[in-house]
Amino acid sequence: MDGQTVSYGLVIFIIFVALAFDYVNGFHDAANSIATVVATRVLSPGVAVAWAAFFNFIAFLVFGTAVAKTIGGDMVNIAVIPPGDQLYVLLGAVLGAIFWNLITWYLGLPTSSSHALVGAYAGSALASYVYHFGFTGAETVLKAEGWIKTLTFIVLSPLIGMTIGFILMIAVYWVFHKVAVNKVDRLFRVGQLFSAGAYSLGHGGNDAQKTMGIITIVLVSGGFLGMDPGGKLPEIPLWVVLAAHGAIGLGTLSGGWRIIKTMGTKIVKLQPVGGFCAETAGAMTLFGATAFGIPVSTTHTITGAIVGVGSAKRFSAVKWGVAGRIVWAWVLTIPMAALIAALSYGVILIIEKITGWI
Repeated sequence: MDGQTVSYGLVIFIIFVALAFDYVNGFHDAANSIATVVATRVLSPGVAVAWAAFFNFIAFLVFGTAVAKTIGGDMVNIAVIPPGDQLYVLLGAVLGAIFWNLITWYLGLPTSSSHALVGAYAGSALASYVYHFGFTGAETVLKAEGWIKTLTFIVLSPLIGMTIGFILMIAVYWVFHKVAVNKVDRLFRVGQLFSAGAYSLGHGGNDAQKTMGIITIVLVSGGFLGMDPGGKLPEIPLWVVLAAHGAIGLGTLSGGWRIIKTMGTKIVKLQPVGGFCAETAGAMTLFGATAFGIPVSTTHTITGAIVGVGSAKRFSAVKWGVAGRIVWAWVLTIPMAALIAALSYGVILIIEKITGWI
């Protein structure tokens, strides 16, 4: 079998694996979109995942591809990796991200699929560079621009979500303090349908683009697309956009019940008004980040918003032990995904040397 045929086959295989990651992202992060609306019993779990999946998919009609271009072109300098190794790096990246997502899903930890992907991409690329050239110059593999934005918003996105959630909850208390509790409850039960939809729209808009970025750089590395002048990612093909949104929507439809339990009940007990404020705060944060091309963690964002809402009721309403366990999982995500991806890349090389083809 000639090298060109092998390349075509490998490109198709990596795209398939990347869409599998997108699917895993959907069911891993389903909790982000529906935990609050399920916890407040506004929607049953089955209806809630269908509602979220619908908005995950139609997000392509609302948002552009700025986040995809950050992931695909502004995080890793793929040009410093030997051309014959670039597809192996990308395969190692998506495998590393999938493995870490499955581990944290099994443990019920709401970690970031986004940070798993960027960490895995970096780890696989660094492993390739060190294997070929040693440690000298390894820093050239990572692009500062994309990493500064991403690492800054690891801290900022939950804080912004928390702040907006806190402010919204205080505002609701102030506006509705003279209204009967049962009337407020009925009003915000309806409101949660819209807030959950808005959050799912933001979730699909930011998260699906990360897979788009990886698939597009796979197409570039395979010779199907060319980079724009200045090393920027080219326009994302429409079929890539639709495939990424379809995969994350199907994943959300599958649900992620272990994490939904943690997000919806273990951090703070929510009522419909709290669920509305948390989802709205999360949606506002995601809309802003996506507009500026910043790949944020939807998990971090909604967790911060839930904590902000709980804090507005009373500080002790938040189960800080559970929140602390989640934060530790956040801290570990990028380095652990990078390590798993580096190991995946090594296994890929071994298979390639044994078989001559993957």
